[in-house]
Amino acid sequence: MVFVKKINSKMTFQVRQPVLRPGKPVESCIFEGDDLETTTHLGLYNNSTLAGIVSIFASRHNLFPQNEQFQLRGMAVLDEFRKKGYGERLVNEAEACIKERNGSLIWFNAREVAVAFYTKLGYEIIGDAFDIPTIGTHFVMRKMI
Repeated sequence: MVFVKKINSKMTFQVRQPVLRPGKPVESCIFEGDDLETTTHLGLYNNSTLAGIVSIFASRHNLFPQNEQFQLRGMAVLDEFRKKGYGERLVNEAEACIKERNGSLIWFNAREVAVAFYTKLGYEIIGDAFDIPTIGTHFVMRKMI
């Protein structure tokens, strides 16, 4: 059985670390704002295994004028669960969560390798590529909802 539910920030580390911070200390998985009341973490489970995660932050980007902006961060699916539609399901659940909170815009910094995935889901690149040291090339992407 596959399902999505809210989880706490510490639970995200078991997916963030191997997927987004391989070889780095678990402390590198802590994001500023992880434990704010306005932050939501979603976990996708395959039976009892946490297979994927995404975090939703109430965060404004200065590129966008909208007041009700939300940032997706830490979107990740464990290798053995990829290509099963889990990432798309997580994004859809995050979008539903943001709509419930009257969000009008979703934005994030997408890794270069994930741009095609997000484009397929209706997100668009804004601006030029930029580098996050020790992580790699990223693009700001957005979607109006």
